[in-house]
Amino acid sequence: MTHVTCLTPTGRRRKAGIRADHAGKLRRQLARLDVATNSRDMDVPNWKLHLLSGNMAGHWSVWVSGNWRLTFRMDGEDAEIVDYQDYH
Repeated sequence: MTHVTCLTPTGRRRKAGIRADHAGKLRRQLARLDVATNSRDMDVPNWKLHLLSGNMAGHWSVWVSGNWRLTFRMDGEDAEIVDYQDYH
């Protein structure tokens, strides 16, 4: 399962770079993305899945909160280039 944490160089876990109020939703979204075999597996009510264009063409986005999105690209049945960002 994917966790909303990052490992420091010493191997310690921390919730770095994310807003605390987003942690629960991001955890659920990343857990679903971890088992997704295509982008449509992320089409959950209120997550607002949509395909991006422009310099993010080929990437998908799901809504976290406000302007914050979880973006990803599918490579076959695997998600890659997963990012948590405010791209607006």
